[in-house]
Amino acid sequence: MTEQGINHNQVEVAGRISSGFEYSHEIFGEGFYTVKLLVNRLSEATDEIPLLISERLIDVTKDYQGSLVKASGQFRSYNKHEENRNHLILSVFVRDIEFLESMEDVKPNQIVLDGFICKQPVYRMTPLGREICDILLAVNRSYGKSDYIPCICWGRNARFAGNLEIGSRIELIGRIQSREYQKRIGENESVKRVAYEVSVNKLEFHEKDEE
Repeated sequence: MTEQGINHNQVEVAGRISSGFEYSHEIFGEGFYTVKLLVNRLSEATDEIPLLISERLIDVTKDYQGSLVKASGQFRSYNKHEENRNHLILSVFVRDIEFLESMEDVKPNQIVLDGFICKQPVYRMTPLGREICDILLAVNRSYGKSDYIPCICWGRNARFAGNLEIGSRIELIGRIQSREYQKRIGENESVKRVAYEVSVNKLEFHEKDEE
């Protein structure tokens, strides 16, 4: 893979915009906003994926809810400090966006990552006997930065990933998925949160001496 940071992390998602724009931050006078994209799975389920987009790519003063779009870019992370701990925030950093007439011949959700396992993989079995393995992948970005992306493997891939060591370099293809969970904030109180992760379809291990 060539240019550092770009080809290590490639995302393409397509679906309907399901929220308004919310201001995130500004860099060198360029404002960035978040908006949610509702992406269909092959099943009846949907994933609501957050996009981080520049005001220079789209008119953030308009309401595009219900519009069909395709966005490409990178899946990025940053640590937000809250409640005395760091909370990993994930979103698709949009480099290009286009409006669609239909979803014909469009891949609704694909991500390609090339990175290093930075936490011991966690292999487990579900109550129904399905094999799952959680991995945290560090993907290099330009300017010496990295994104930390939670990934989940299934079946044969789960068994394979469970035997990998910290520092192993892997390349994978999958899709971004959202998952709701309840977070306890007190003895009798909890709030609904959404976690984002990559569901892995294909996985390849790179030997130490490979470029």
